[in-house]
Amino acid sequence: MASSHQSSPVPQSKSSDTFFKKEVDSAKRFRPVQSLPDVCPKEPTGDASSLCDSPSLVADQHKWTIYHSKVNLPAALNDPRLTKRESDFFTKTWGQDFVDVEIVPSLYLPQFNKEHFATYQQEIVQREKIHEKCKTICPPKDTFDRTLLHTHDKSRTDLEQVPKIFMKPDFALEDPLTFNAVLPWSHFNTAGGKGNRDAASSKLLQEKLSHYLDIVEVNIAHQISLRSEAFFHAMTSQHELQDYLRKTSQAVKMLRDKIGQIDKVMCEGSLKVLRLSLTKSNCIKAYNKLKLMATVHQTQPTVQLLLSTSEFVGALDLIATTQEVLQQELQGIHSFRHLGSQLCELEKLIDKMMIAEFSTYARSDLNRPLEEESQVLEEERLVSLVFGLLKQRKLNFFEIYGDEIIISAKNIIKQCVVNTVSQIEEIDTEVVVKLADQMRMMNFPQWFDLLKDVFSNFIIFLKRIKATLSVIRNVVLLVLDKNQRSKELGDASAPKNSAKESTIDTEVAYLTHEGMFLSDAFTEGDFATAADSVSQRILSPDSEPSSSDSVSEPEGATDSSSSKEQTSSSTTPGGMDIMIGEDIKLSELELGRLANNIQELLYSASDICHDRAVKFLMSRAKDGFLEKLNSTEFVALSRLMETFILDTEHICGRKSMSLRGALQSQANRFVNRFHEERKTKLSLLLDNERWKQADVPAEFQDLVDSISDGKIALPEKKAGAPEERKPAEFLIVDGQKYAVVGTVLLLIRIILEYCQCVDNIPSIATDMLTRLSDLLKYFNSRSCQLVLGAGALQVVGLKTITTKNLALSSRCLQLIVHYIPVIRAHFEARLQPKQFSMLRHFDHITKDYHDHIAEISAKLVAIMDSLFDKLLSKYEVKAPVPSTCFRNICKQMAKMHEAIYDLLPEEQTQMLFLRINASYKLHLKRQLAHLNVINDGGPQNGLVTADVAFYTGNLQALKGLQTLDLNMAEIWEQKR
Repeated sequence: MASSHQSSPVPQSKSSDTFFKKEVDSAKRFRPVQSLPDVCPKEPTGDASSLCDSPSLVADQHKWTIYHSKVNLPAALNDPRLTKRESDFFTKTWGQDFVDVEIVPSLYLPQFNKEHFATYQQEIVQREKIHEKCKTICPPKDTFDRTLLHTHDKSRTDLEQVPKIFMKPDFALEDPLTFNAVLPWSHFNTAGGKGNRDAASSKLLQEKLSHYLDIVEVNIAHQISLRSEAFFHAMTSQHELQDYLRKTSQAVKMLRDKIGQIDKVMCEGSLKVLRLSLTKSNCIKAYNKLKLMATVHQTQPTVQLLLSTSEFVGALDLIATTQEVLQQELQGIHSFRHLGSQLCELEKLIDKMMIAEFSTYARSDLNRPLEEESQVLEEERLVSLVFGLLKQRKLNFFEIYGDEIIISAKNIIKQCVVNTVSQIEEIDTEVVVKLADQMRMMNFPQWFDLLKDVFSNFIIFLKRIKATLSVIRNVVLLVLDKNQRSKELGDASAPKNSAKESTIDTEVAYLTHEGMFLSDAFTEGDFATAADSVSQRILSPDSEPSSSDSVSEPEGATDSSSSKEQTSSSTTPGGMDIMIGEDIKLSELELGRLANNIQELLYSASDICHDRAVKFLMSRAKDGFLEKLNSTEFVALSRLMETFILDTEHICGRKSMSLRGALQSQANRFVNRFHEERKTKLSLLLDNERWKQADVPAEFQDLVDSISDGKIALPEKKAGAPEERKPAEFLIVDGQKYAVVGTVLLLIRIILEYCQCVDNIPSIATDMLTRLSDLLKYFNSRSCQLVLGAGALQVVGLKTITTKNLALSSRCLQLIVHYIPVIRAHFEARLQPKQFSMLRHFDHITKDYHDHIAEISAKLVAIMDSLFDKLLSKYEVKAPVPSTCFRNICKQMAKMHEAIYDLLPEEQTQMLFLRINASYKLHLKRQLAHLNVINDGGPQNGLVTADVAFYTGNLQALKGLQTLDLNMAEIWEQKR
């Protein structure tokens, strides 16, 4: 009734065809009309005091409230003071002239007329015609709804007078709050003088309620009148519907009777056959399920049996298969509720057993006698362990092998020391307990043999490690290759597997139904195929049996002798066939990283051997033993270590720097000692050198000849009795004679020792070059101090430094300069390209030697220059001829020639005497100018010419100076 004010669709009156139009929401089109104050303007909220907050017609009908105030808007708008009624009320305030003011046209706005809109009217006229035509076809909606809206507005206005509390769906007078709101008895009080007032209120309330009832009844009657046609139509249809229901009930009864007869005659027997067939199938499934449970029940004893024979992979496969069957086929079986957790614990136990087994294998493999020829110990066992560890994702097993490598490397050195010490009688093992102390008591040959044994054992040790790690790495690579091929061929093999599965399933189901085991029914080849099919069926538990006699296959899959996954055959490097299972679920990244880690383990094994060798070497070097080795012994040690380093690099494929670094460190110490010994030896030789020409032994001449042949090395000592050869007076080098002192001969031998040491130990080439440069510089500076600086007078006790000493020193320096390019080429061939900058030392040394040689030549000229100055300063032009002065000069020139001619080459002798002759001419020219003797053909000129001719004849008579151009005309002043 609360919603009765919303009328139903109303028929359109303008058309003969009856159609309905949807009612327009009045709330959207009309503003709600505010009703007068009601008896109960507020709905009850539960608070009794709140009911009297607003005015009430019952309680406050004689009391004035704000609701009695009225405002007459026309009265406010009609001002009697205005003469023109049509004016609005704004003129009351703004004045009478407000509406009569003439507005001045704006200068900025243009004037418009109808002509401006002509173009627009022409464009819009067609649209206006279309609009008028549409208005005739579709009448306005307001006309259609006018009657409806008038009726609706009237009924809505009447209903709004009824308080909202009567329209609530839960309206009930039993509720005290509702009752008090409708009938406020608190206002009825018979006491006092208010009786007439209360009676009037009661009468007014009764009239109000009667009025509300009349409004509701009128609206109900209106709504019924609107729906009267539909009501009578529904009543008429009710009788027809009852006739239809009666006929339908009779037809259904007849149909049921016929269906019952058909069921008895045709369906009951067939359905019974199907029901029995289904029962049989369920019984077979239950039987197979029980057989499967019996097989699963035997899992733990079978696993124990496999573990007793170290069949870890088989045990893990059986556990994985059983776990899968428990999750798929036997899920929810109460008797197996703890079996899954037991198998998990068993799997963890197998993990520990495999790790322990792998540790035992690594220990036995690395600690077995090195004399055994077999490289890999029990390859089948190793492959099985690796597969089991990969299956369980124990990818850090190689770290166990690495730890065992460290322990085994220590044991190898200990065992070698013990074996060697036991063969040396001089070492009392009871007195000297520590192995390091026992080793330090060995001499070099004994210790060298021990080092050989250690290195040879390490080589065998590394070869075994490489073979074992190769097997492990190849297993990992096989699994990686299998994963890649399976990934590539998975899509292509799917159709073939489905065709083969149907055939095998039928055979397996038949044999299992007959009570046979798969291992007994198939041969080896057939069984592998059947196992493959069974594993596929386990992976697809939703597949149905191929016939009513077929059974589930998982019992065959749980057999310990079969594998639940497809396998492929591969061969290890040792020739052993292995089966790779698909259940090794490792990513290609993990397998690749594991293969790299195994390769790194081989590198680590090489580093470990090198580290142990370094500690072995350092323990022997504590007392300075290695620094005391001679060059032969150290070269032998260096070659042995270089050979070991190269062998390990060949085996492992990577350089290990620890032993090489130790060798370099020892080589640096050796180079320092080697250089200090030879520098000290050279210093002693120079300090005792008397700078006299020494005979050249035949061995030194052979040494020089070998250098001329391009071989810079010390000649090997010939076996047997040495052939006696007399020493030579000169050293012949490339056809030239060199008069040398004994120190230079030994220096050449020392230089060859440096070069040969570089050949034997290539790693010290740069250090040797620096030390040899220092040695050559030392010889140059020290020889200069002793000869040019006259240090030999105090050091050796020479009376004077003669021209022969000077010439001999110059010739020795020339011999060293001759060999510097050969030495440079020797080092250049053994240096790295980035080290070629060090060869500049030889350029500096060559320059220093040439400067020294030039200083010696200048010294010889200076000696004769001082002699000429002394003698010619006393020269007088007088008879007899030749004069005494010139006789003494020629005598000294002859002595000089005699001293140097056999020491210096002829070319150098001529160049030296040309310089001496130039000095002589200078002093003679100065003396003649002092004596005013000129070339005028006079008597004095004749005497001077005779003396000069005597000088020239004597000088050219000396050996090797016959063709010397003296140019004596330069002694005379040129006439201007």
